[in-house]
Amino acid sequence: WVTSAAGANAGGAAARGRPRAGLARSLCSASGSAVDMKHYLWERYREAKRSTDELVPSIMSNLLNPDAIFSNNEMSLSDIEIYGFDYDYTLVFYSKHLHTLIFNAARDLLINEHRYPVEIRKYEYDPNFAIRGLHYDVQRAMLMKIDAFHYIQMGTVYRGLSVVPDEEVIDMYEGSHVPLEQMSDFYGKSSHGNTMKQFMDIFSLPEMTLLSCVNEHFLKNNIDYEPVHLYKDVKDSIRDVHIKGIMYRAIEADIEKYICYAEQTRAVLAKLADHGKKMFLITNSPSSFVDKGMRYIVGKDWRDLFDVVIVQAEKPNFFNDKRRPFRKVNEKGVLLWDKIHKLQKGQIYKQGNLYEFLKLTGWRGSKVLYFGDHIYSDLADLTLKHGWRTGAIIPELRSELRIMNTEQYIQTMTWLQTLTGLLEQMQVYRDAESQLVLQEWKKERKEMREMTKSFFNAQFGSLFRTDQNPTYFLRRLSRFADIYMASLSCLLNYDVHHTFYPRRTPLQHELPAWSDSPSAFRAPVLQEAQAK
Repeated sequence: WVTSAAGANAGGAAARGRPRAGLARSLCSASGSAVDMKHYLWERYREAKRSTDELVPSIMSNLLNPDAIFSNNEMSLSDIEIYGFDYDYTLVFYSKHLHTLIFNAARDLLINEHRYPVEIRKYEYDPNFAIRGLHYDVQRAMLMKIDAFHYIQMGTVYRGLSVVPDEEVIDMYEGSHVPLEQMSDFYGKSSHGNTMKQFMDIFSLPEMTLLSCVNEHFLKNNIDYEPVHLYKDVKDSIRDVHIKGIMYRAIEADIEKYICYAEQTRAVLAKLADHGKKMFLITNSPSSFVDKGMRYIVGKDWRDLFDVVIVQAEKPNFFNDKRRPFRKVNEKGVLLWDKIHKLQKGQIYKQGNLYEFLKLTGWRGSKVLYFGDHIYSDLADLTLKHGWRTGAIIPELRSELRIMNTEQYIQTMTWLQTLTGLLEQMQVYRDAESQLVLQEWKKERKEMREMTKSFFNAQFGSLFRTDQNPTYFLRRLSRFADIYMASLSCLLNYDVHHTFYPRRTPLQHELPAWSDSPSAFRAPVLQEAQAK
């Protein structure tokens, strides 16, 4: 809303004060024309500023809802008969203490098992350093933010804990574009000669921070090291925190510290059960860990709500590998060798694969809606290969929307868009004095873009935008998720028959040019309706 409203405002304000072509020529040819053009441009600037100030209150009266569900694709809940869920960061949310635990445990594994310098223990986890969706250049040991068109956002490239100058980035990559063959594979992993790894998992936040901290230590102390080895060692240490059970044991020992208790999870499940919906759980987490967590947030009868429960599924392999059969897990956590002919309610199963799951349940196609937080591991295969509907849980969404609702953000973003429109229109004046004015505007625009980035994260900005473009993260989210929301609790705000309609946002060719907008508030769709 800020973009379209401010864009129309910029065009309208500038157009209202724009001189006719003859007047512009006379200004440029008259004595003292440079002074006249300078005066003219700054008058247009001040007029646009006044229009922006007038526009902000109307935007403030129509704020975004952090508890809303947003739609990429039209979908009716009336068609959904079966609901599926991931566990971590979908049914259960964790406190800030968990990422500190993962960071510290992986750091200690680097020291104790990989013989890294004991001095790296001085580094502590900073929850405000990284954001999800970043790319890591394994060869060059640099963390960066890339947009939907494979362009690096300048000012977001970090070697260690220090930003890399734009000139160095451009020289290193021969520009700011990362070719497709260098990007990570389908699941965001660096493989088959690819040099980039994309971090899409919420659990990857401590991994990115640990990589950056160890890089920082090596660089500051002039220690010669192989970046590829560092990446692999940190990756293995983070993996071992999970595989060796360090994280699971710590959470089970102090559930109240690590799990954010939320009655809303049970309320969501109870609502669906009351309306006769079938439900299932597919998670990579182990049986006892899931059981204790679900007992804490839902109750000891949590399994009564689910028709099928699958643990240690090894997603995304679960969705692709047809060879692994299901195994039943008994009450003591022992794996049974019985052949599985039916997935029974109240039982827990391990491993398996989606093809066997579909065969045993018959739950196919668009009547199934599955929720997860990992865009690749949870959602991609389901929507591309199996036709399930998908819902992405994006916890960061709520905090970003709250920032976007602040008057400071709205004021800044509205003026940024207005100033951009003013620049686009006034660039036709090529005389030296006019160009000096435009350079001042460009400097102000650059400073404001940096300010809008810092509203979200000082280093990398918003999860969803790189300046004006969508991030690579948002591109994948738009492709693989029918709907997305901050948490499952958002479902409580909607009827089980609700239809989600994606907003018809104007395409670039459907918007008027900055200089052609006839008034401050008339969008193309309204013009079309009025014409009809």
